[in-house]
Amino acid sequence: MDIRWRKSSFSEDSDGNCLELARCGGEVLLRESDEPLVIIKAAPQAVRALLLGARAGEFDRLDRSAG
Repeated sequence: MDIRWRKSSFSEDSDGNCLELARCGGEVLLRESDEPLVIIKAAPQAVRALLLGARAGEFDRLDRSAG
């Protein structure tokens, strides 16, 4: 099975640490490029909701320290 992983054009981490997505059958696969053997399977609807929330800024505070 040939899985074609895609990453965002916004992924600029020089260490190669980015989130990658792929389509496999009726599921969407997610992995971090620095841990390629750990794969999460998700329904397309769940990933769509996540992406819509990210575009709307719902997760903007996650990348900031708690302090």
